[in-house]
Amino acid sequence: MTSSMEDSSHGADREQLEAMARLARYYALKMTTKARSGHPTSAMSATDLMVGLLFGGIFRYDLDDPDHPNNDRLIFSKGHATPLFYSLWLLADRLTEDELMTYREFGSELEGHPTPRFRYCDAATGSLGQGLAIGVGMAIAGKYLDELPFRTYVLLGDSEMAEGSQWEAIQLAAHYRLDHLVGIIDVNRLGQRGETMYGHDLGAYEERIAAFGWDTIVIDGHSFPEIIDAYVQAAQDTERPTMIIARTIKGKGVTFLEDENGWHGVGVSEEQLPEALADLGEVNTSVRGRVLMPEDLRPAPPSVRPVGEIAYTEDAVATRTAYGNALNRIFDAFPMIVSVDGEVGNSTRAERFKEEHPYHFFEMYIAEQNMAGVALGLARRGRIPFASSFSAFLSRAHDQFRMSQYSDANLKVVGSHAGVSIGQDGPSQMGLEDMAMFRAIPDCAVLYPCDAISTEKLVEAAARHEGMVYIRTTRMKTPIIYDPDDDIAIGGCAVLRQSDDDVATVVGAGVTVHEALRAHDALAAEGVAIRVIDAFSIQPLDVDTLRQAGEQAGPIITVEDHYPAGGLGEAVAAALAADPVAVHILAVRKRPMSGLPADLLDYEEISADAIAEKVRAVI
Repeated sequence: MTSSMEDSSHGADREQLEAMARLARYYALKMTTKARSGHPTSAMSATDLMVGLLFGGIFRYDLDDPDHPNNDRLIFSKGHATPLFYSLWLLADRLTEDELMTYREFGSELEGHPTPRFRYCDAATGSLGQGLAIGVGMAIAGKYLDELPFRTYVLLGDSEMAEGSQWEAIQLAAHYRLDHLVGIIDVNRLGQRGETMYGHDLGAYEERIAAFGWDTIVIDGHSFPEIIDAYVQAAQDTERPTMIIARTIKGKGVTFLEDENGWHGVGVSEEQLPEALADLGEVNTSVRGRVLMPEDLRPAPPSVRPVGEIAYTEDAVATRTAYGNALNRIFDAFPMIVSVDGEVGNSTRAERFKEEHPYHFFEMYIAEQNMAGVALGLARRGRIPFASSFSAFLSRAHDQFRMSQYSDANLKVVGSHAGVSIGQDGPSQMGLEDMAMFRAIPDCAVLYPCDAISTEKLVEAAARHEGMVYIRTTRMKTPIIYDPDDDIAIGGCAVLRQSDDDVATVVGAGVTVHEALRAHDALAAEGVAIRVIDAFSIQPLDVDTLRQAGEQAGPIITVEDHYPAGGLGEAVAAALAADPVAVHILAVRKRPMSGLPADLLDYEEISADAIAEKVRAVI
């Protein structure tokens, strides 16, 4: 039987592929020895798999246009294999040897784990277990949104297959029939500190992955005929994703490294390098490969129409409801919006968007880590993803959100049911750490609207904003206090009450804005005037307005339905640290429990009564 490799007239032949693989291993050794760090043995096990993919007549990619919409995508989920990743682009004649030798140097684009600072990197990886979810997002974009035939390839390590996020991705890829998604598991047996869970038992992977609804192909990961045949087979449209399970040898090509424990993350010394390079055999440093061009197919340009008007007839609306309304209102102006939700759309109100735009909504089920990864994949394919779940549950995906910043993610996250004000459901459902989590991500805007109109305007602002945004929404209905023409923007705030006689300033956000307004009225009846500020943009803060309030109407009292660590109060206190104004923080300090929202606000001392009492105390 003639192999697909022997039939191919487009890709390199076996001899050429073997020469390129030797050169890739050669550079993996040299660059890590020079850097005195890195993971050469992890790169060497996957070398044949990746050389076969890029140069064996399989991969389609316009090297002059990495953003071409029909390029195949390549994600190294095992991000520590960068010595291989960068060597591939040298083989494609897009890096020089001198550039390769800057690996891991300060200022080099060739970082220890890949980031899009390097133009041929699709997404930042290195925190294991995330690449497949990102690939799912890209494959969803290709199949259901762009309707393009490009394929998404994800290189996976066998160690990271212990991560639950991988199996979330495997389930969802099968559910969405992502037949243009191909995973490649580099089963080299050894992890960081010894043998992996299944070692070289390829059947264990095959049995489990096939049970989830994937096509599986088991191969020798160092046999180019088997490798090419596997990729050709994976290109068949079966309505199922494909996982190539490859038996490989860690440190392949160097006798004293092969299948030896203790070499993970360790380069060979300068004294050992000559012996290692000699073991590879004759190396042709001028060999280069050819990457085939994709079809020049592009999605139809979206139709953009003016944004709709904000209109509410009710006196009180939950901000979570306004979020769902806002997505529908602005979609005509932002047709690249996609909603992904963690099976709580009837609570986050993302279901309102699903009802009107079902082809732009993707259910992620109870898989928040995968929701975050898929959203990043969609963002990297040019979409504007809004990922929504209960604010409390987003903590499960903090690592994915943390990593998204390194992919320059245009990602919007919405956390509903924030704070103790959700009431009777109790502490397991109360997001009380979420603002701290997203404030810790540099350049991530953190927004907390208090009514329907400010929510609508901040959702629209988030869609316009290039970068990460977190929007915190509330379960309970709150009074509408703004008009549609009010200025509500990222980085702003609103002074809701002020006078020349103000003796203190209360700064709230979300539900506590309404508590502050009630406290204002109660104190006014006593002849005490206070300033009230709605800090709907917690990051970035409107520091100038806060500073002016401190000068004119200090001290400042912040009040928030959030734990004190990392919340509104700490943000204000840090911003005004050099100013001669006292900042007092009211926040959730007691362990919450089930109860009526009003009772919980009183219990945590963030209610109107508590605010008024604090004002009396500080003046």
